[in-house]
Amino acid sequence: MKELSIVIPVFNEAENIRGLTEKLRVSLDGFAYEIIWVDDGSTDNTVEEIRTHGDERTHLISLSRNFGQTAALAAGIDAAEGKFLVTLDGDQQNNPADIPPLVQKLKEGDWDVVAGYRKNRQDGLLRTVPSRLANRLIRSISGVSVQDYGCSLKAFKTEYAKKLELYGELHRFIPILAAFHGARITNMEVSHFPRRFGKSKYGLGRTFKVLSDLFLLFFFQKYLRRPIHFFGPLGIVTLLAGSGISLYLLIVKLMGQDIWGRPLMILGVLLVLAGIQFLTFGLLAELMMRSYYESTRKKIYTIKSEFVGRPNP
Repeated sequence: MKELSIVIPVFNEAENIRGLTEKLRVSLDGFAYEIIWVDDGSTDNTVEEIRTHGDERTHLISLSRNFGQTAALAAGIDAAEGKFLVTLDGDQQNNPADIPPLVQKLKEGDWDVVAGYRKNRQDGLLRTVPSRLANRLIRSISGVSVQDYGCSLKAFKTEYAKKLELYGELHRFIPILAAFHGARITNMEVSHFPRRFGKSKYGLGRTFKVLSDLFLLFFFQKYLRRPIHFFGPLGIVTLLAGSGISLYLLIVKLMGQDIWGRPLMILGVLLVLAGIQFLTFGLLAELMMRSYYESTRKKIYTIKSEFVGRPNP
């Protein structure tokens, strides 16, 4: 069995392939490893460069089109055969020399995930400032203490990496997904280099995607198994507010005042309808989740360890 699987998603990184390949060979000397390149629909000669500079430990997966980094990572993780798995970017901003210390910490500390964090990040302020703010927000909402969610350099026990169930654009929140399965996570400082070749695929536009995905993960973390606990209180509060307004207007009407066309009446009706919809949606979501778990026989828990019999003294 291979000891280590390196998963590298790439998109139009032809100029970086040779340099990264050479650095990986030097840094991974002594490991039984495989390098899984996942080409995410590149339009340059990235695939040709991988074939030219690869060897018997190279595994190339070419996706039929550009599916995004999350899908590319998922494809690489599915193909991994090593006991431990490391992910990194293909732009040479991560340092392959950091991989052995990450794996060593994974072994010695009995961790399930070791997440790298770029202490001296070599990017401009337009990327670093929003990233720091996003990291603080994600840590506060998720409760998962990872220093740098944007750092792709991470080491896993492969069994946990294969449980991640990646989809959408959730690659930014891999530590949170791992924490859902009870993974023990720690941080480790890693190097970071400025980009020399190619063009960055990241921009400010991704900030809104991050916030949307963060809300999704917050919902999953708190209410996935009991969605009625989210929609129920929301529906009850909204329904009570609408009912209170309607009752007030009824009393006013009985006292002889004209209430027709008043904005408050319209608000009361809308709140009542919204409250009923929230409650109905919560019940439907609850029934869907119950059907999902019963039909797939999927467990609502994760076993950390199990022992049958008498332990040795």
